[in-house]
Amino acid sequence: MTLTGTIEEKVEIPQGVKVKVEGSKVTVSGKAGQLSRDFSHPKVKIGLIEDNVTVSCEYPKVKEKAAVGTFASHIQNMIDGVTGGFEYHMKVVYSHFPMKATVKGDKFIIENFLGEKSPRHADIIGKTKITIKGAEVVLHNIDVEAVGQTAANIERACHIRNFDPRVFQEGIYIIEKARKVKA
Repeated sequence: MTLTGTIEEKVEIPQGVKVKVEGSKVTVSGKAGQLSRDFSHPKVKIGLIEDNVTVSCEYPKVKEKAAVGTFASHIQNMIDGVTGGFEYHMKVVYSHFPMKATVKGDKFIIENFLGEKSPRHADIIGKTKITIKGAEVVLHNIDVEAVGQTAANIERACHIRNFDPRVFQEGIYIIEKARKVKA
């Protein structure tokens, strides 16, 4: 199915944020840091017009139309990230065996999960900073994908096989997702 005309989405650039477009590579820098990403697609074009980033495609099919919206959303997330960042809040839940969560290098370590002798590990993606305050774990990063994947890794490390999750609710769970932090 072919759609006629041109589809275009604009992403506004706020003050204090610099965006550089070189072909399909977009670099966004702000007071919180810098993010770069390659948006290579044969039909989708990205450009800068005044204070807007435009993502456009001429005579798009359904997949190209979807790619335009996806690329615009990724660029908006990059702008939100460099203006403040994203936080995920997680909660440590246990009923019988008290868990201990620590950070060592690029690993999140969960000790005494269900009374297990060996600790469980989860990878920390990118420059995600983890703060542990009692039963609450806070993850912060300017890259929404890195902080989201780190939270998913932590949740997945606490997966219990062959038990009913409605009864055995031990683990570390996301309670608040991807909130933009005002810097």
